[in-house]
Amino acid sequence: MGISDRDRARLSAAIRAAEARTTGEIVCVLAQSSSVGRTALPVALAAVLALAVPWLLMVLTALSLQLILSIQVVVFLAGVAVAGLPRVQVALMPRAMRRALAHRAAMEQFVIRGIARTRQRTGILVFVSLAERYARIIADDGIAARVPKAEWQGAVDALIAHTREGRVADGFIAAIESCGKVLATHFPSSGGGEDELPDRIYLI
Repeated sequence: MGISDRDRARLSAAIRAAEARTTGEIVCVLAQSSSVGRTALPVALAAVLALAVPWLLMVLTALSLQLILSIQVVVFLAGVAVAGLPRVQVALMPRAMRRALAHRAAMEQFVIRGIARTRQRTGILVFVSLAERYARIIADDGIAARVPKAEWQGAVDALIAHTREGRVADGFIAAIESCGKVLATHFPSSGGGEDELPDRIYLI
């Protein structure tokens, strides 16, 4: 699942349309994975497997010590290679860990994309991490002080539903429209405001 150039144009248009009705700013980020490369789990699992192999070989075979040690090295390297594959890494992680890593990635993107630096602190992040099946709306302090978190649930539900069907761009557009309505209600446009953040989706 990805975002085409046509999808990028559609998303930019949706963000501009939503922001035209509010003083808020909307930033979208799509991550292929938030877990890959974030932990030492692949190396740890390969090490455990490699440590177990010599004992099994000594009990079950008559191989020389040198050959057993050589096999141990091969098993470790193969284990790191296999456990290091993105899909395998995600599958091996407990669900709670995957969600925690996705949440951390979302918070990092909130800072990196400058959402906390808008003048009125009225920026929001629409974040999706595909491998973890994680979606989140993060609002800056100016919005969070006035808008209950429950009001973003409709946008999150739209993201999840569309993404499950493989329609990632449609999910973002539905979420943008939903967020735009919430922002327009609490932070209506005063007319002629500056667009402080780029109207685009970031792919990471």
